[in-house]
Amino acid sequence: MKQVDLSNAAWRKSSYSSGNGQCVEVAHIGDVVALRDSKDPTRPALVFAPREFDAFVCGVAGGEFGRS
Repeated sequence: MKQVDLSNAAWRKSSYSSGNGQCVEVAHIGDVVALRDSKDPTRPALVFAPREFDAFVCGVAGGEFGRS
């Protein structure tokens, strides 16, 4: 896996975030999209190629990762 320097990443929360601490933050940096837990930003971020991130978002929206 490629190492990505996220020290200067501009993290943002979704406008749909309710502010209850159950959020993720996203940053577009270079040719990758990074995703992290907003309540513990010191933990490692998930890093996706743009097409992988699009597939991930579509999967979330489609209920692929829902609890049964």
